[in-house]
Amino acid sequence: MGALLLLVTGMWSVPAAAAEGPTVTTRYGQVRGAAGQAAHSYLGIPYAAPPIGTRRWRPPEAPARWSGVRDATAPGDPCAQTGSDSPWGDLAGPGTPSEDCLYLNVHTPARPSLLKRPVMVWIHGGGFTVGSGAFYDGSTLAARGDVIVVTLNYRLGVFGYLAHPDLAAESPEGISGNYGLLDQQAALRWVRDNVAAFGGDPGNVTVFGESAGGGSVCQHLVSPRATGLFDRAIAQSGCGFTLPTQESQQTGGAAWAGTLGCADAACLRALSADRLLAAAQSPTARWTPNVDGAVLPRQVTDALESGRFHRVPVLQGTTADEGRLSVATTYDLAGRRLTAAGYPPAVRALYGDRADAVLARYPLSDYGSPAEALGAVLTDSPFACPQSRTAGLMARYVRSYQYEFADRHAMDHLNLPISFPPGAPHGSEIRYVFGAVTGTPAQNALADTMLGYWTAFARTGVPYTAGAPYWPLHPKVQVLDPEGVTAQTTFPERHKCDLWNQPAG
Repeated sequence: MGALLLLVTGMWSVPAAAAEGPTVTTRYGQVRGAAGQAAHSYLGIPYAAPPIGTRRWRPPEAPARWSGVRDATAPGDPCAQTGSDSPWGDLAGPGTPSEDCLYLNVHTPARPSLLKRPVMVWIHGGGFTVGSGAFYDGSTLAARGDVIVVTLNYRLGVFGYLAHPDLAAESPEGISGNYGLLDQQAALRWVRDNVAAFGGDPGNVTVFGESAGGGSVCQHLVSPRATGLFDRAIAQSGCGFTLPTQESQQTGGAAWAGTLGCADAACLRALSADRLLAAAQSPTARWTPNVDGAVLPRQVTDALESGRFHRVPVLQGTTADEGRLSVATTYDLAGRRLTAAGYPPAVRALYGDRADAVLARYPLSDYGSPAEALGAVLTDSPFACPQSRTAGLMARYVRSYQYEFADRHAMDHLNLPISFPPGAPHGSEIRYVFGAVTGTPAQNALADTMLGYWTAFARTGVPYTAGAPYWPLHPKVQVLDPEGVTAQTTFPERHKCDLWNQPAG
């Protein structure tokens, strides 16, 4: 969603250019941001203490107070990651070895308001291993939607999700991992306690995110520790992921640590961030949240089915061609193409005993290329059908709204060197939500409509915006297409969810 970030650390003095910026007093000290014509920005605000030294792989702690006025015109470092050279600008993250990274950014409309504004807290995606909050500029969304937008960093990869028996032994609850998820909850507590100073309403907070961020949103929906931290939820391309158990993650974490010659937490904490980052690239390592019985008591879908989740309105959905991103990066952008002969082995490698059933439902004759066929499989299996199921489970208890983003020319502006049309792939809706589209008149209108839907939902819990088509509750799905926004009932059939939303075997 834009150019590379200029990442500046240690900016404690106030530069002359920021001297006239707006100043806000938080519970930890004053911050001076950057004034804009439409929106003001306050960047790099610490919401927790740096998770370094003995704090590595421990729950976040409150930040230290400071005296004077802290400069808030540059973002803090992204959390430690190897970076991404993905051409999909919405998803790429800058590489950094920094562990001092628990910062957030606040964007506010420049015009004053007598009323407190709704708050939207964005959790970035990136597979729990890359990304940063500052990569997403919330200024346009704040100004045009008349909301407060908060973006945040959280610990990633091995630093955010390592589970290990020795780390569990340190915990009063005997759990480990999920540190990145706890960071997000610490940021939400900071918002609850401080956002009123920025003109936000702490009693009207919407948590929203995409991909791993969307998955995180649904994990907060079922986490007892998120009670009272948000009032609405928007999950983009991420709800319903199956998570590993605490036992399996601890077993895997101990085996991974053994490759570094470490049997305990003290040994691991003595290693440099660079060495840990390099070792974390092991193809057998899985850096993801886990069902630990406390932060996450149960699988998301199990919690939703039993009604054990926070009863707030939820808006969620997927893009029409989610899986084409994976196909592009695995094949064309890696210097090879998926052939007709290679399609069945690719499906068999992914689905094993179920492959014959999958190939029968996704024959090559139904698609323009093998890449598009595999893209359809990878759209429906991990994204469309799980999210359709979670929307249905939630609809038993709360207002549940589902969408499908269907601008199949959403990424044409990138001119990617691939052999098939990218369509509306994973992540392609993000810039529409954030108001960063400069496209055809129809695309610009769709972006305006989506920004209106998202901010109206944040304001009232209902995605109603004047002049836009009515958005009905689930099971109808709002199809967001520049050629026309329509409510449809055919989503499960089009995505073959009878195949995917059934037990394997």
